[in-house]
Parts: sequence; C-alpha cells; structure tokens
Amino acid sequence: MNRHLIITKDQHDIAWLQVDKADSSANVLTAELLEEFDQSLVQIAQMHPKGLVIISGKASGFIAGADVKAFADVPGVASAEQHIQRVHEILHRLESMAFPTVAAIHGFCLGGGLELALACDYRVGADDDATRLGFPEVKLGIFPGYGGTVRSTRLLGDLAALQLMLGGRTVSARTARRMGLVDLAVPKRQLRAAAAGMVQRNTRPRRAGWIRRLPSLTLLRPLVCKLLVAQVEKRVDRSHYPAPFELIGHWRATAGDAAAMYDSEARNVARLINATAAQNLIRVFLLQDRLKAEGNKADFQPRQVHVIGGGVMGGDIAAWCALRGLRVTLQDRAPEYLSRAVQRAHQLFRHKLKDPYAVQAAIDRLMPDHRGSGIRNADVVIEAIYEDLDAKQALYAQVEPLMKADALLASNTSSIPLAQLGSKLARPGRLVGLHFFNPVAKMPLLEVVHDTHTEAEMVCRAAAFARHIDKLPLKVRSSPGFLVNRVLMPYLLEAVELLDAGTPATAIDRAAVAFGMPMGPIELADTVGLDICLSVAGKMAGALHNPVPEKLRALVDQGHLGRKSGQGFYAWKGGKAVKPTPAGEAPVHDPDISDRLILRLVNESVACLREGVVDDEDLLDAGVIFGTGFAPFRGGPMHYVHSRGSAEVKQRLDELEDRFGQHFHADPGWGAIA
Repeated sequence: MNRHLIITKDQHDIAWLQVDKADSSANVLTAELLEEFDQSLVQIAQMHPKGLVIISGKASGFIAGADVKAFADVPGVASAEQHIQRVHEILHRLESMAFPTVAAIHGFCLGGGLELALACDYRVGADDDATRLGFPEVKLGIFPGYGGTVRSTRLLGDLAALQLMLGGRTVSARTARRMGLVDLAVPKRQLRAAAAGMVQRNTRPRRAGWIRRLPSLTLLRPLVCKLLVAQVEKRVDRSHYPAPFELIGHWRATAGDAAAMYDSEARNVARLINATAAQNLIRVFLLQDRLKAEGNKADFQPRQVHVIGGGVMGGDIAAWCALRGLRVTLQDRAPEYLSRAVQRAHQLFRHKLKDPYAVQAAIDRLMPDHRGSGIRNADVVIEAIYEDLDAKQALYAQVEPLMKADALLASNTSSIPLAQLGSKLARPGRLVGLHFFNPVAKMPLLEVVHDTHTEAEMVCRAAAFARHIDKLPLKVRSSPGFLVNRVLMPYLLEAVELLDAGTPATAIDRAAVAFGMPMGPIELADTVGLDICLSVAGKMAGALHNPVPEKLRALVDQGHLGRKSGQGFYAWKGGKAVKPTPAGEAPVHDPDISDRLILRLVNESVACLREGVVDDEDLLDAGVIFGTGFAPFRGGPMHYVHSRGSAEVKQRLDELEDRFGQHFHADPGWGAIA
C-alpha cells in the first residue's frame, strides 16, 4: 500500500499520481518516497492509460527538492554516487513512459522537484505569486544531480539553462513560460484541466532550437566557459564556493553527450556533497529551517499592524509588512514626515511586484496615519522612533491605553534593555523587542527580544508574526546589543583599532572578504552609518571592555557619517566606496588581520553563550549568519571554532592578548566550549 502517493484514473482514461508525503507539510524526495514513486510508475504503466499527470497534494507546493537532511548524513562519496545513479534510473523510467506525462505545478518546484518535472513530457504551472521554479543547488555547494543538467540544457538551450543553475534563482510560472521551462502558465483553478488538456493534445514535447544549442559545440565551449567563469568570479570566490565553477567544468567536459553528462553528474555531485563547503552550506540550510520552526503561524493571525516612526527603519518596516499582505497604518508627528516613507514604500512595491494590480493592492494596504487612529484596531503595534529611553516611555504612556487587550506591543530598539523600556507600562509583560536589520527588505533575521518579565504568549506571538512577514525569528534575551550587534561591534571596533595602528582600510577589508565575509568591516561601518556605530559602541563600551575609538568619534563630530553623507572612512560616490587601488598603497603582509577581526567576534559569541543570550550554539550560528552575513561556507562562528579546534583558537586569543591588549582576553565561557 502506498504511503506517500495516491494513484487514480479519471473518466478520460488519464492516470493521476498525487504526491502527498506523509507526516510533512511539504513534499521532499526522500529515498523512501522515490522508491515508492518508482513502484507507482510500474503500476501505472500496467494500467495502459492515455496519459499521466503528476500533481501535488500539498497546499505549499509541488516538490521542494531532495531530502537535504539526508545530505547532512551522507556516509561517503560511493554511497552518494549510488543514490544519484538510482534516482537517474527512476527518472529515466518516467521519461520513457509510452504515453504523455505532465507535471502540474503549483507553489514551489525546486531542485530535485524541478528535475522530476523536467523528466515529464510537459509542464503546466499555476500563474500566481506562490509558484516558483528553480535550481537552488549551488547555494548548497553542489549542482543539479538528478539529471537536471542534461534535461534543462536540452529544453532551454545551454546558456539559458546554465544561467538558471549558476544563479540559484527562482522564477515565476509566467517567466518560466517565456523561458520555455513550462509549456503553459494558467490560473491555479485551471491547473488540472490544463494538465489534462496537454495529455489530450499529445503534441511533440518542446526542445531548444539548434541556435540555442550552438554553445555546446566543441569549438565554442572553451570561449563560453571563459565568459561564464568571468561572470561567476564577480560574485563568488572559487576557493569558498567551488560548486558553480564545478558545474561549468562539468558542462565543458560533457555537453552534448547525455550518457557522459549523467555519469559526470553522479561522480561530481557525490564528491561535492561530501566536501566541507557543501556540508557547511547544508548546515546553514538546516539552521534556517530551525529558525523557521521557532515561529508557528497558527499561533497568531495578525491582520493589522501599526508602526510609529516614519524614518528609514519605521517606514521600511511598514512597507515590508504591507508587501507581505498585512494592512498597515504608519504614524509620525505630522503628514510631511510620512511622505518620504510612503514614496520609498512605493518604490519597493514596484521593484518586488511586477504586476501593476499587485503593486496597487500593496499601496492600498499602507495608510499614512499621523493621528494614530490605527492603534485601536492593530494586532501588532511597533515603535520605531529614535533611541531615547524617555521618548519611548512617553510614547508608550500614550499608546498603551488605546491598544486592544490582546495586541502585541513591540519596540525596534537596537540596544535599550526591555526592563527599562517597560518599567512604566501598566502591563510590562506584553512588551517585546522586534529588532529588524537594515535594509529591512534584504536582511532575513528578526531578533525577538524578551526578558524574565515578558509573557510567554507574547514571545510566541512575536515569533509567529515574524513568520507571517517572512522573517527568521531568533529569540534572544534582553542584554546590551542583544546578539547580532553584540558580536558585530567588537569586529568593527577592532577594524578601527587596526586603522589607528596604520593598517590601510583596503587591506583590512580585503582580509575580511578573503575570510568569507560579504564585505569588509570598514566598508560595513560606513554603510551602517558611523553615527549609529558610535551610538551602539557607546552604549556597549562597558560590556565590551573596549573604549570607543577616538577616530570614530572624530569622524562623526566632523559630520563624516559614511555612505549617507558621502564621506566616512572612505569617500562615497554613486553609492559606492571609492577605494585606492592596491598599487597605490604599501603591500601589507600581516597574518594577524583576519584573526584580530574574526576572533573578537568569536570571543564575544562565546560570551553570549555563557550569558544565555541564546539557547545554544546552533541558534547563535544561525543568528550571526543571517544577521551579519558571516561566511556561510564556514557554518557559523561556533562551527568555525570547532572546525579549527577550540584549544587552538583559545591559544591564539591568548597570544593576541599578550601582543595587543586586554580586549582579546578569552571569555570564561571557553572552558565550557572545550
């Protein structure tokens, strides 16, 4: 009896295979499901139907991909290769059916799910915002291994398929239709009828024309590969993220020879998946799932949000909530303070939502409200005014009596303890911190700040709210800087110390990027704003045992605030830092730069664990990766410590303390880490 699949046959003699993985909200291609899928194909073939439609029984989507959890426990290269070869056999069976086969796709169709769909003769997609198709494998340190490189190049042409796989991006059903990835994009209500219609028509399956297959010619491949490598090198470091370069090499060696491509897929993906980079990226994927599980949408169903503060953060929080489908009222002292926030929101809507009707719907959900009329109906009230305790407390005194009894009151404070903020509230337990990161539309993490006085129900609601707006909730205990700012600030301050000691800014930034950080700390400080860095550093100076660098204070006093003022540590033009070329500065051969930066961050991470700011090492790693961009291929700061060896890292801190001072003193928490 089938556990994950349901086979039916309709009055038109069409077989329907519904994929509905047991005990799961999403379809994932586990080994068990794949074997059952193979048996079902044999059973359907014996029914001699007019055609087969594969459809999902899940509201969430078609198939999310392969079983990533199993990837984290791969017993070795030989085992991985055997598994991939077995999947090839199963999808070859689907591809060689004697009757037309159709994948009816709604929601997500990613990775192995898309590879399964490509083994069908036709694909029909639901034309709505939820439907996304793509190959995210490069983000896991591998490339498509279930026949995806063979079938996608055959269907789309080599360049279009390679760009889809190399980018790891997802596309809508409408875009997939234009590309040729799906044959039809129809309203979801018509999906089943359209799929059945494809079976009835039984036209010749789509294939890329000869012009699109020209790049695979032996003479052209080296040139195409050179261009592709140049493009990828602008985005990623080969030594950190080898997968896209391995994909290009795989294609160069085997394009045009299906048997060789299948063989190369199995060998190379099996090797990559066992490599350190892929295992760490898989760890990051699972950490993301862990954060998603921290909030359950069913626990709280907010419909209306009221945001107080129309500045950059408040306005962007309001815009993001409206983009994600909530009704939002945005309050500030007077209407003129809201106009700029509303204009920025409209730009965000136009950028994210290509459909003009969807853009207008988002605009309609965001309402300027300088009088604060929306407070009475709001399920969530978010305060996002400037960082001043007295001002925030005065605001709460006005807001609290107007709020619904079960509404959540949240502050976007980045540094003020909850106990102080809520000390004058009639019901302090309803106050939580919701610390968003800038830019709100790009940073996935949302720190949910609580302390011993916070009601458990409100923490639960705050985490659920985070999931409703597609953020990753990280529950953190209220303490100076919470988690992300707490560990990031020593890293930034050490960069300024290095500058003071005569190390060029570009050398500091290059060392951080070489480690794997998305940008260097000097450029990051300029991007965040030196005034904000100074404010946070001042509030945390006692906790960090690190005086505020005079260079930072002097720049702020001069009005040099970084990117937003056009001058900080760097000069800024057109939104980009103007950096001197390496030839214009003395070469720096200092092996200490990377360790001085990263080990300050790591040492503060250990302090956060000791103090219970987060519950465990995995949550800390998740928070620092998704809140700061900490080198994902290293798996997080604590994972990096264990990979390098905790004793070695502790010894290195001791050496740095001897040479550079007390701020490298190893936290007492290192004993527990060892």
